[in-house]
Amino acid sequence: MKLNDEIDFQVVDGAIAIITMDRPAQRNAINEGVMDGLRQAWHMLETDDALRVGILTGSGDKAFCAGMDLKTAAAMKLKVPPRDMLPVLGDVVHISKPTIAAVNGIALAGGWLFAQMCDLCIASEHAAFGITEAKVGRGMPWAAPLIHMLPQRIMMEVLLTAKPLSAQRAMALGYVNEVVAHDQLLERALDMARGIAANAPLTVKAARELVYLSTEMGRSAGLRAAQRLFESVYLSEDAQEGPLSFVEKRAPRWKGR
Repeated sequence: MKLNDEIDFQVVDGAIAIITMDRPAQRNAINEGVMDGLRQAWHMLETDDALRVGILTGSGDKAFCAGMDLKTAAAMKLKVPPRDMLPVLGDVVHISKPTIAAVNGIALAGGWLFAQMCDLCIASEHAAFGITEAKVGRGMPWAAPLIHMLPQRIMMEVLLTAKPLSAQRAMALGYVNEVVAHDQLLERALDMARGIAANAPLTVKAARELVYLSTEMGRSAGLRAAQRLFESVYLSEDAQEGPLSFVEKRAPRWKGR
């Protein structure tokens, strides 16, 4: 269904939300409609208990998202952007469910940010990733988490040269999980999402949180925090259902409790 003129929200298998930025003529550039529609879409994903995974993609075969629409930027006469201007997961938008960026073309500036904020990333073979702010005198404070995603000197190169990385190089550096032919992109993202959605939801939620809390603390503190994080998982009904379903040779019936 269309949330507005720019964002499409589709549910697959009753458990997976495909969120599509739908402005192909404008290379899916970010305007007010994209920002508002994404806020609504992330809220729907988070609050619908039946949904387990979200996929973010763009329409067409040219661009995932080319960054801020210049007409919107000019109209806003932006100086220092408000922190909550963009619906950034893990910053101004809280979400506890896994997200996958299915990058169907160029992901530049804010488009890179949208790919960066997702937990996983699959890219078309012709996709490219660039932080181009240095070419236009703007900033990229949102790029700080990249130090946990790229080697320091590669991050320096990306930010200082403003030259894009090919999908293939991004995968070699560990920024992208997989590169596929364009016509296989969405199906491959759905395959990954289905695999996640079939797993125990409490374990998936805690494992996702484990990755992020580990970036915030040292080894010993991370181990102690992880022990507390998974205690409720061990004590859940699902923790008994998993081994039982194996013994009974059937698919597990997860309750999320």
